[in-house]
Amino acid sequence: MRHIMSPLDFSVEELDQLLNLANDIEANPKKYAHACEGKKLATLFYEPSTRTRLSFEAAMMNLGGNVLGFSSADSSSATKGETVADTIRMVACYADICAMRHPKEGAPLVASLHSPIPVINAGDGGHQHPTQTLTDLLTIRSLKGRLDNLTIGLCGDLKFGRTVHSLISALVRYTGIRFVLISPEELRIPSYIRDDVLRENNIEFEEVERLEDALPKLDVLYMTRVQKERFFNEEDYVRMKDFYILDKKKMELAPQDMIVMHPLPRVNEIAVEVDDDPRAAYFKQAQYAVYARMALILTLLEVKVC
Repeated sequence: MRHIMSPLDFSVEELDQLLNLANDIEANPKKYAHACEGKKLATLFYEPSTRTRLSFEAAMMNLGGNVLGFSSADSSSATKGETVADTIRMVACYADICAMRHPKEGAPLVASLHSPIPVINAGDGGHQHPTQTLTDLLTIRSLKGRLDNLTIGLCGDLKFGRTVHSLISALVRYTGIRFVLISPEELRIPSYIRDDVLRENNIEFEEVERLEDALPKLDVLYMTRVQKERFFNEEDYVRMKDFYILDKKKMELAPQDMIVMHPLPRVNEIAVEVDDDPRAAYFKQAQYAVYARMALILTLLEVKVC
C-alpha cells in the first residue's frame, strides 16, 4: 500500500506509466467502466473545493465505484475536536481509499501515518497539490507532445500557490526545462523552492514582474489566482488581486503554439475574451483532471484492467 503526498512520491518512470494509463482511459473509457465496482472513495474536504472534489467523485464513479465524504470542516466531526488521525481510522472502516484536502500543511501526511487505506493529498494549505500536478503534466504532455525542453511561465501568486510549488518540483526532473517566474515582489516564489528545488537542481530560471516581457519566449503560460484565503490583510489582497490580467491584446505577444493553463477557479486574471483563443487550455485541463485521478485511483488500489 502507498499514499501520495507529493508528486515526488512517484519516480519519473512511474509518472510516465500513470500518464500512459490516463491517456488509455481517455481513449477507451468503456474498458474501465467497472474497474472499481464494490470500491468506495472517501472525499474528506476540510476546505472548499469545486473542481478537485467533483473530479475525484467523477473519477471514482466513472470506474464503477462509489463515493462518500464531506465537503467542509463544518460538516465533519472536526467541529467537535476530532483529530485527523482519528478521522482517518474511522473512515477506513467505510472506504477503500481517501482523498483529503486540508488548510493545514502536513495534515494529509499525518493521516497517512495512521491510515490502513491509501491517502491522497488533495491539497494542504499553501504546500502541495500533487493530483493537480498530475493533471498539469498530463495536459502539457497531451497538448505539447513532451515534458522536456520547454520554457514554462508561471504567473501570479507564486508565494502561496501550492499548484505552482508542486508543478515546479515535478518538472525539474525532466531535461531542458526552463522557468520564467512572473510575479510582483510580494508574491515571489518562496526561498525553499528557489534555493532547494531550482538552484539545487541547476534549473535555469528568471524572475520578472511584467507579463508582457515573458510572453514571447514561452511554450506554456500557467496563470494563477491571487488567493484571498491566504492573505491575513484585506488591503494587501485588494492591492494584488488584479496585478495581472491576460487579455486578447497580451495574447498577441505570445507564440502561436503556446498553451495557457490555469488550475481554476479564475477571478479576473484571464479575461473571458481569451476563452475562444485556441491556445486556451484551462477547460481541457479540467477534463484531463478526471483521467489523471482515475489513473491514480487504479494505481493506488492496484487494480489491473486488461
